[in-house]
Amino acid sequence: MKHILFLLLLAGTAMPNLCAQDKGHLTGGLESNSIYYVKDSKLGDESSVYPDDHFGSNNYLKLDYIRGKFTAGVQLEGFFPALQGYDIGNYGDKKAFLGVKYVSWQDDNFGFRVGDIFEQFGSGMIFRSFEDRTLGINNSIEGVFGSYSYENILTLKGLYGRPRLYTDYTDSWVRGADLSFSVANLIGWQGIMLNLESSYVNRNEKVSDELAELMKPNLDMYSARANFDWNGFNGRVEYVDKGKDVSSALLGATAKGHGLLAELGYSNNGFSVLGTYRELKYMSTKLSLDGSGVGNILNYLPALTRQYTYMLANLNPYQSNGEGEKGGQVDVYYSLRSKEDRSKYWNFHANGSMFYSDKATTVESRLLWRDINADVERQWNKQLKTTFLVSVQEWSPTHGMDDKTYVSNIFVLDGLYKFDRKKSLRAEVQYLYSKDYEKDWIAGLVEFNLAPRWSFSVSDMYNMGDTKVHYYNGSVSYTRKNTRLQLSYGRNRAGYVCSGGVCRYTPAYTGANLTLTTSF
Repeated sequence: MKHILFLLLLAGTAMPNLCAQDKGHLTGGLESNSIYYVKDSKLGDESSVYPDDHFGSNNYLKLDYIRGKFTAGVQLEGFFPALQGYDIGNYGDKKAFLGVKYVSWQDDNFGFRVGDIFEQFGSGMIFRSFEDRTLGINNSIEGVFGSYSYENILTLKGLYGRPRLYTDYTDSWVRGADLSFSVANLIGWQGIMLNLESSYVNRNEKVSDELAELMKPNLDMYSARANFDWNGFNGRVEYVDKGKDVSSALLGATAKGHGLLAELGYSNNGFSVLGTYRELKYMSTKLSLDGSGVGNILNYLPALTRQYTYMLANLNPYQSNGEGEKGGQVDVYYSLRSKEDRSKYWNFHANGSMFYSDKATTVESRLLWRDINADVERQWNKQLKTTFLVSVQEWSPTHGMDDKTYVSNIFVLDGLYKFDRKKSLRAEVQYLYSKDYEKDWIAGLVEFNLAPRWSFSVSDMYNMGDTKVHYYNGSVSYTRKNTRLQLSYGRNRAGYVCSGGVCRYTPAYTGANLTLTTSF
């Protein structure tokens, strides 16, 4: 830690002298999300998870200073305490701390950063350090990072440091390098993009005496990739080889892993299609062998399925199985617009995804997830737009441990009407039909907007099957310039909250939620 602070101090005092002779400028942002939990007899024993004072608050203050090619920044984080469902509240006793700090310098060819590093190699199967406040993830690498680019032909990146795990840093060390070579730019091809890429990542961590005979302190991972784009066609392929690592699917035993990702797409004149296939085997890579939770991850393995925003369509989202899955999805989109009136159009969208478990992890290959869906969006005129969605989802409640699956048939009608440039009304009606799990659901939402400042909404999600419970919510938000304040109150169902295809579990709760975001 001391040598990192020394490099930060050295870079912070030396870099500005190399930059343009201006005073630079400071930018910042504040995000605060607070909930007051109330007891709710409808939720039963789940209300016992509330803090003693029934209050939780996640807060982030970010400041960045920019002067020419030089940038420096910090992020202060406070959890008073952490909201329920966030793993960060289960580790350590820090309430407020310096979560991110960095200094960097970037010109046309060279880049340098000291401090907390956010970076991704390829699709992220081998390595990704990122922050997602919705999930409570920040696995940044505290260390040094450098990059070099040569005439849009060659790009080389390298980093070294220790990863952050919730409120502290792990005892493991990560080093990595990434190379991207443009064949098309070297040859001078016009209208063609062809890149060949590769990465190497190493995690070094002292292993326990129990694992000493099974694995080495060093875990090595390699990837090879190719990307192309030509005349509306685009594609990429990536293969990852992973050394011997602990696997939860093997009850703590070790195994080598691999991953394969392939995509092929075409787009032209309002029509596009994309097919994706992915295979994962023992690819869940932890920051630390001693850590746990959704934030203890060194790579990025999102669910390659359609990501919904509708309540019932997102009731039981798929979570990727990094220890063993095979499958993919096909996405088709077509837009039909009126030549006489550009305010009128049809958008047609169809999507299908299917994933199976690997035989090595569940004895035999079993269905993990299947979703076949289609939606039609119609802009009738400048005032009215409607969307109709149908989704048939089949999912395994045991994640492939047995043959049991549940099926949900979901129907959504969404309408938006604009009275004028400032006033609009949006309404949703949703229905889920199922003979499994909690049986049928119905949901509705009404949202009224007074742009650019006010927004009001009420919603309810009711289980007509087993539980007979209403999950209601009402909210009001106010926006002025770069500041937005939202107050909501409601009952929230236990389940998974997802962002970018990655999910975390949150317990059920009833309470008032105050959210503030501002930037300057």
